[in-house]
Amino acid sequence: MAEELTEIARELQVLEGELKRLEAEYNQFFGGRLPRPPWETRSRVETMVKRLDRLSINNTGDRFRFGTLQSRFSTFVELWDRGLRAREEGRPGPFAQPRPVATRDAQHGDDRILHVTTVRDPMRELGKLHELYDQLVEARKTAGKQAMPFHQFAELVKTQVSSLKARGDGEVALRVAVRDGKLALTAKPLKSGGKGKP
Repeated sequence: MAEELTEIARELQVLEGELKRLEAEYNQFFGGRLPRPPWETRSRVETMVKRLDRLSINNTGDRFRFGTLQSRFSTFVELWDRGLRAREEGRPGPFAQPRPVATRDAQHGDDRILHVTTVRDPMRELGKLHELYDQLVEARKTAGKQAMPFHQFAELVKTQVSSLKARGDGEVALRVAVRDGKLALTAKPLKSGGKGKP
């Protein structure tokens, strides 16, 4: 009798291992790492469950352990089948992968404003210019690019602001932004008579 119990306990151990393996294989399949569902492993586990179900398990501990494994297997089967159905019908199911953030950003042009400031005379507002420059340097570093020297940056801003002010606008909005994955410094005149949006 003791031999029979250890035999069942051993079989339960094998079943538990196979169930874990089956779970891992299904996760790989739904994660896109396996080309097709693990039907062979599932069939093997199903056969083991059916055979153990027909046996008379006298040991309460073994019976409880088998009941737990059997219940776990049927729950997983239901979940896997739902996932497969959803995939075949082309809708998100219980295993649908969340869309990566990068993909979502790319769809929206990956536009991000890093820093905005307004100036009338860049050479008299060096504090604002330095803040803007620091943001630009940080963004270029993140993108793996070298920063231009501050004097060149200041000259560029001065030229942009001068050309915009020549059109009759007083204040200019300067913005460091990422547009379509590329870093950009833009200057835009503000409507006179109010703080328009940059």
